[in-house]
Amino acid sequence: MVKDKYVVHLSEVPIDEINAPHGSMFGGRRQRVGAHLGADKLGYSFYAVPPGKTAFPYHGHASNEEMIYILEGSGVLRLGEEQLEVCAGTVIACPVGAELPHQLINTGTEELRYLVVSTMTFPDVCEYPDSNKIGAYATAAVGSKAGHRALYFKDTKVDYYDGENGKEIERIVKATPQSR
Repeated sequence: MVKDKYVVHLSEVPIDEINAPHGSMFGGRRQRVGAHLGADKLGYSFYAVPPGKTAFPYHGHASNEEMIYILEGSGVLRLGEEQLEVCAGTVIACPVGAELPHQLINTGTEELRYLVVSTMTFPDVCEYPDSNKIGAYATAAVGSKAGHRALYFKDTKVDYYDGENGKEIERIVKATPQSR
């Protein structure tokens, strides 16, 4: 096999368990090939999801576009308001926008294996319609550049100045000589 820092056999890429609550409808395994090779502009990962599970909540991206290619198995794709049956050989575009959230669910009897390729544009904001959450992501989840990533319920809104008490501003004003 060719040895190069930009070439790898899939068997050499670490397998991560999806970090989902035990006993939930979420689960599976992921191989982050793009992160493993040091890719910056594209993310690409292989997923293996057992029957009756999904890897991720129903979500839509404000900045990142995704493509899914089904390698093995079958399932249902939630894309916007539609529920579409998919199987091996299906190619799926998940365009940017909250109006087209997506989720791939393994409704078959075999493991669902697929490749996801996504742009890695940050910051990104994701909406999760099933749970009324919003995610704010400054960076990717892994790698040396991993930074702020947070989830919030959309109905816990705050005013722009909530929590801003002005103490630091007052300290700076008092400590700075007035120029006249």
